[in-house]
Amino acid sequence: MQQITVRVPASTSNLGPGFDCLGIALRMYNTITIARDASYGQLHAPIVSEAADRFFKQARRRPFSFSYSIMEQIPRSRGLGGSATIRLGVLLALNRLSGDPLDRFAIVELCSQLEKHPDNAAPATLGGFTVVALARCADRAPQRGAPAIQHFSVSSRLHFVLFVPEIEIQTAHAREILPPKISHAEAVENCANACTLTAAFASQDYEKLRGTFADHLHQPFRAKLIPFLPRVIAAAEQAGALGAFLSGSGSTVAAITLRAQKRIATAMARAAKSPGRTIITQADNRGAKILTSH
Repeated sequence: MQQITVRVPASTSNLGPGFDCLGIALRMYNTITIARDASYGQLHAPIVSEAADRFFKQARRRPFSFSYSIMEQIPRSRGLGGSATIRLGVLLALNRLSGDPLDRFAIVELCSQLEKHPDNAAPATLGGFTVVALARCADRAPQRGAPAIQHFSVSSRLHFVLFVPEIEIQTAHAREILPPKISHAEAVENCANACTLTAAFASQDYEKLRGTFADHLHQPFRAKLIPFLPRVIAAAEQAGALGAFLSGSGSTVAAITLRAQKRIATAMARAAKSPGRTIITQADNRGAKILTSH
């Protein structure tokens, strides 16, 4: 029996103004094991079977039976890329079991199609801070070309403080509440913030992150689902964070800092006035990793 185990990092995405474009891999992991098994007949979970079907079609490989197990450490439905880790783990394991017909950039695109957005798939695959302009995605018209991905390492000086509430947010619902249009002025501010934020990560001049996390595309509207969001962001920044934002579609609120991590975590938890836990972590610069292959 051939078996592959893949460890995939969590990711925080959007980073405020970088909606569907920016993401960072974090040192929290789900581990997916896939075993080739001709006698296996149990039905797979939809998230697994959909990824497998898409892989075999894209790779032009004959489907084979397999069993799987998932060890989850990433909180579900909290905006930390949990679903991307499972899809990505399945894709990478099946790819290795099939002789690696797809490269990692093809895997990023495939996972992005399944996720319907690339900002978790890219950092989870490649690690670090990623900027993605995806040419094809499941909810967009097909275009020619491969995903354009910029990838940067993140210094160990930078810490991520997460407030993870007990509230679960489904991504589909969080997208439904977004408006079809915003004003020209708001769009310009979002562009400026996303560009400045990207430059700060590319240069590792992290002090320039201050003031770049303001957003008009999604956070003001998703605050209806997470009413404590504005005050948790304010508390984090007042406690010394470079900035804070809604992680993905939520409900996690993430702060980025060079210092005073514990003080920031305490301030965020107090401001939330809602059950939850805090996590202090760093960026993962390696991305998904195949741990065992036999």
